Amino acid sequence: MDEPMESSFDPGIDGTQNQGPQQLTTNNTEFMMTLTEEDYEMQYWPKLKTAIDQLLNIIPGAYIPISYEQMYSCVYKCVCKQFSERLYNDLLTHLSLHMEKLNKELKSHEGQTIPYIESFSFLMHQYLQALSGIVPIFNYMNRFYVENKLKTDLNEELRKLFCTKVVDIHITNLIKLLDEASSVPFAISPPTMASVMKNLYALNEEYSKLNPNLFSRYLPNILPPTDPALLEQYAQEARRVQEHINSMEFKSHNTNKKRVYEDDISVN
Repeated sequence: MDEPMESSFDPGIDGTQNQGPQQLTTNNTEFMMTLTEEDYEMQYWPKLKTAIDQLLNIIPGAYIPISYEQMYSCVYKCVCKQFSERLYNDLLTHLSLHMEKLNKELKSHEGQTIPYIESFSFLMHQYLQALSGIVPIFNYMNRFYVENKLKTDLNEELRKLFCTKVVDIHITNLIKLLDEASSVPFAISPPTMASVMKNLYALNEEYSKLNPNLFSRYLPNILPPTDPALLEQYAQEARRVQEHINSMEFKSHNTNKKRVYEDDISVN
């Protein structure tokens, strides 16, 4: 959708459209009115903030009835009335406050590997999903302020904000716990592990350098390609591993006795 249009449609008692001179004059006058600081603070920003909060707190996959046309119109009017910078800064400030809450929630799970990882996965997915609704609402501001004046992109800036305010704070501990959990089959569900790794990499590819082997289990092309000159070395390493396995000796038992692990099985 491009610029929102002011409608002159005014259904009367009989439901017919009234496009008389008086109605057109009223609409034009309303559009040309100055948007004051009070208007912005008491009307426009509160509406937008409510919509943002709904998007930030929605359960992934759920639906909330937000009028994107109405929200887009609010942004359009704020931009047209020279409130672009204020609107942009308020958006970033509000999201930063939300991220402080996320950090507190994650901190409450410290020392609990599985709850910590699952909570991080959920909150990251929830935020990225929210951006798919927030960015379109602020599309007009993005086009005429963020891209044109700041020479950047709103979606990219909001993703960077999440990295700075949340991921960067937890990434070292998170990668350590993910690596430990991945060594225990199904300690964390495979879809959750894959989602975390893919979202982290999508946010910042540099995160993969913290543990390339871990990321390579879920994403292609993380590790450098095989060097043909080292093929013989790889083959020798494989042979050594195989020889080690073959050299392992297990204790023998009489055929009339139970297998070693059966002695530990209780039938009660």
